[in-house]
Amino acid sequence: MSDDPTKMGNQPSLTTSTGTIWLVVGGIMAAISVVLLLALQQVDSSGVALLGVVLIVLSYLVMVEARLLMRNLHRRLIVLATFFGIIAVLALVFVVLIGISAVD
Repeated sequence: MSDDPTKMGNQPSLTTSTGTIWLVVGGIMAAISVVLLLALQQVDSSGVALLGVVLIVLSYLVMVEARLLMRNLHRRLIVLATFFGIIAVLALVFVVLIGISAVD
């Protein structure tokens, strides 16, 4: 690992954090996404929104488990950051899918 502080892998949030901040921000993202998808369930009652809610909640649970069970700090932070991104992508994909189905 090089000492260049500008490299993505050398950022403090991926090297020195305990992971708590990832859980807090991930929880906020998951909560906003779940509320949005539940509101969109009224627009599209096919169950797409509920599938999105389930996948987002499961992704957040993976984050919690990684924070509690993984011993390797760097690997834990990578997993937390990855699943934070997965929550954001899932929310976006399911909102777009609901939007597309509402247009038809």
